[in-house]
Amino acid sequence: MSLVLLALGLVLAIEGLVLALAPRRIEDALRLLASLGIDQRRMIGLGSLAFGVLLVWLASPG
Repeated sequence: MSLVLLALGLVLAIEGLVLALAPRRIEDALRLLASLGIDQRRMIGLGSLAFGVLLVWLASPG
């Protein structure tokens, strides 16, 4: 459970840092995402999911 809280805390800290340092870039990225089709957004999401799972798998002990 503590690793889940650690991971969630890291995600929130990184996203908060990005929002604090580059709010205009986030707005541009959101406009870009809104202009993409639903299938393109789905593929980006699935790719991000796969990459995240790969990173967790590589970082896991054992």
